[in-house]
Amino acid sequence: MKQAAAPPDAQWSGPVHAGVKAPDPILLPDPALRFAATAQRLDKLAAGHPMDAWLRFMARLARAQHVVATTLGPATALSPAVVAQAAEARLPPLAADGHRREAIWQQGLALLLEYIDGSDLPLAAREAMEQLRRSEAATLDQLADDFLRGELAATDAGVVVYVAAALQVYFTCSAARLRIEGLRLLEQRALCPCCGSPSVSGLITATGVIPGTRYLYCSLCSTAWNHVRAMCITCGGTRQLFLQGIEGDPGVIKAETCGDCHTYVKLLYQQHDMQVDPYADDLASLGLDILVAEDGYGRHAPNPLLLMG
Repeated sequence: MKQAAAPPDAQWSGPVHAGVKAPDPILLPDPALRFAATAQRLDKLAAGHPMDAWLRFMARLARAQHVVATTLGPATALSPAVVAQAAEARLPPLAADGHRREAIWQQGLALLLEYIDGSDLPLAAREAMEQLRRSEAATLDQLADDFLRGELAATDAGVVVYVAAALQVYFTCSAARLRIEGLRLLEQRALCPCCGSPSVSGLITATGVIPGTRYLYCSLCSTAWNHVRAMCITCGGTRQLFLQGIEGDPGVIKAETCGDCHTYVKLLYQQHDMQVDPYADDLASLGLDILVAEDGYGRHAPNPLLLMG
């Protein structure tokens, strides 16, 4: 569904005059920081959490992603001409469902599996890792294609988390190589301007050029982009938006629900915790997802590490 009208380029489309500054429309990821920050935050959130063991596993996975991102750096480098052509057509240059991946993403997957200590994992998890190690290149590429197109079979539930994690590293490292001045926001504002994927959550800033700005964080390539507040990112509605949170919660994370399309998106408030992380805090707040779902709202888009439930 078409979102708010896109500006002619990636520049601010609001008022511009003396004393008014514009927020950066697009923030490219830093692979050297992205996964390490998520791992650190997950470790902190795991302490005393009902899902302590699972969050610590996800932190372990994020640390393995950090190793791959900073040692192998699996990525592709798009030519300026390709990026310019995509921008002119209002298409993401790294389109997740159409980009021809470099084979190095599979090397990233192999390294990821090597750096995850699976000795204390359940048998099913260890078997899934071994299945991936034995898989041929064509099989791995098919799994990646199915994941990116949302066509995974239930029988792939055990391996999808590792495939998704490897693809996150590949697309994050690839997005980091793009030149910001060549990018444009998409007409479908809820989608990432780099790879076209939906966001995993939104962050309301407490610092920067304009505190209180909302940035959506890509679920795949870790790019962040500005999206106007008080507007549903699914249908563009503005009249039936409500913020819901867990009673007694410090207010770090809330669900913005839309009564028009009955979807929700999570919003993280940096003013309540400067260490908030769009990826870690999303995983640690599954209780909020359950409560909002019980009220009849569907999530705008799933976390790719939780696609199989």
